[in-house]
Amino acid sequence: MAEEKVFLNEGGVSVTNARMMYGDQTYAMSGVTSVKSFEKQPSRKGPIVLIIIGLLALAGGKDTIIVSLLLLAGGILWWIKQKAEYSVVLTSSSGETKAYTSNDKAFVIKIVQSINDAIVHRG
Repeated sequence: MAEEKVFLNEGGVSVTNARMMYGDQTYAMSGVTSVKSFEKQPSRKGPIVLIIIGLLALAGGKDTIIVSLLLLAGGILWWIKQKAEYSVVLTSSSGETKAYTSNDKAFVIKIVQSINDAIVHRG
């Protein structure tokens, strides 16, 4: 039997020519037919509603200016704090599986490239 070749072993994720491991999950590379990354943008509805309420309250005059500014600041901060979510999606004969999810786009791309390398190495 050939020795297992490691393509990535970083951040709790390990990719070899035989498997991908993350946490307590192990995916056999022999069953993986393709891999891709997926980006999910956060919903902006909440922050937008809060900002609109803040703007409407601001139109209420002098008595509501502090509350208005707090609502505006809260909505803007909420918007800024939201991050996109990136996933590694493995495709096999049984369908697609999200194998790993993170806010770190660069690391997700690195995992996808490592899995592609493992698939190519497998032949």
